[in-house]
Amino acid sequence: MVDSPSIDARAARHAALGDPIRLAIVDELAVSDRAPIELRGLFGLESNLLAHHLDTLEQVGLISRSRSSGDGRRRYVHLIRTALDGLTPGRRVPVGPALFICSANSARSQLAAALWRELSGEPGDSAGTHPVDRVNPGAVAAAGRAGLDLAGAVPRELSENERLPGLVVTVCDRAHEELDGDGTWLHWSIPDPVPLGTNAAFDATLAELRDRIESILDERDLAS
Repeated sequence: MVDSPSIDARAARHAALGDPIRLAIVDELAVSDRAPIELRGLFGLESNLLAHHLDTLEQVGLISRSRSSGDGRRRYVHLIRTALDGLTPGRRVPVGPALFICSANSARSQLAAALWRELSGEPGDSAGTHPVDRVNPGAVAAAGRAGLDLAGAVPRELSENERLPGLVVTVCDRAHEELDGDGTWLHWSIPDPVPLGTNAAFDATLAELRDRIESILDERDLAS
C-alpha cells in the first residue's frame, strides 16, 4: 500500500497554497526551478516577503532548496512534485519544438532532447555553451537502456544568432547562469551525472528528465 499524506499535512499544504502569491510561485516551480532573485523579479517581491513565502512552502513540504553547481553563492528553489497530488495545475507550457541546453552538451541536454522527441512526438534539439568533442558514453548507454538512440549524436555549440524554438530549457546551472535567458526560458537544476560516471547516476538523470517532461505533457493532455 502506498503511503499518503496525513489529513493534517494535506490541510497545511492547502492552507499554504491559499495565498495567491504562494500559489503563483508553485505554478512557476511546476515547470522551472528558479533562484530567489528570479522569483523576486517575476512576482515583484521584496526579499524579506519572498523569504517568508518560501519558508512557508518549505515548512509544509512543498519545496526544497539546493546550492548551484555553477555559482556556489546561488541557490535554486525546487518543487517537490509528489507533495502536490494534483492540488494545482501549474503553468501551461507550449508543446512544440524544444531546445535543451547544458554546458558540455554531452549528457543532460542530449538525454532531454531524445526524451522530448520520444515522448512528445515533437522536434527536440540540444546545444552547449562549451561543448566537448563527443557525447559521454554513459549517456549513450543510459539512453540505450531506455530505448533511446544517441549513437549518432554530436555535441554542438549554441550559436549567438540561433533561431530559438518556443520552448527553451537549460538543464544545468552553469549554462543557466551564463546565458541568463529572457524570462520565458525554463531551467531545470539537474546534477551532472558525468563526475560520478555510474550507470545509476545516468539512469537517475534520465528518470528526472522524464518526470519533468511528462509533467509538461500531462498538463497539455488535461487542457485538451
